[in-house]
Amino acid sequence: MSKLTFSRESSPGPARIGIGGPVGSGKTALIESLIPKFLNSGIEVGIVTNDLVTREDANRLKAGGLVEPDHIIGVECGACPHTVIREDPTLNIEAVDILEQKFPSLSLVILESGGDNLASTFSLDLVDWWMFVIDVGAGNDIPRKRGPGVLQCDLLVINKVDIAPHVGVDLETLKEEAEEIRGSSPVAYTNCRSGEGIEDVLNAIRRHALLEDT
Repeated sequence: MSKLTFSRESSPGPARIGIGGPVGSGKTALIESLIPKFLNSGIEVGIVTNDLVTREDANRLKAGGLVEPDHIIGVECGACPHTVIREDPTLNIEAVDILEQKFPSLSLVILESGGDNLASTFSLDLVDWWMFVIDVGAGNDIPRKRGPGVLQCDLLVINKVDIAPHVGVDLETLKEEAEEIRGSSPVAYTNCRSGEGIEDVLNAIRRHALLEDT
């Protein structure tokens, strides 16, 4: 598994992190959970969202009022969301450049991919570090299906852990299998409604993307 070696000296400007995962796994909700924690720590954040033919996620984040609307850019990525974060990330790179030029004090840019399948990955020309979000509602077997998204991400996030009893998922078995498949690479377990596990994701970002001691 290829892992990023990121150096502030060789990569000036804000850290760039990617959040990928299937439709409905909770990517936007995770961003909404993280933003207040970043802002409370004095970390200025810009956000780039990707949707197929709308700017739905960008509009949701703007309406939520957690960050200033001009810190959010929505990208319409067309029918193949992984193309604009991997094969040809030009649209997203341009969006990040706009944010960097408008807000030189940015510490972090979050790039949310459009909902995609388990093969979705980010180009390291676009991001410094990335996570992949799956949710318990998709079933016990999602980690076992592997896929580049699950295997290659810097952090695997298993979201909606609270619904496990309601969808027939044995959470402990799911955790064991996810951690076996990931080996030494980390896994976080979250419930964005209650805040469970959000601190684990935050600490991973601060340690590995922002290069802070936590």
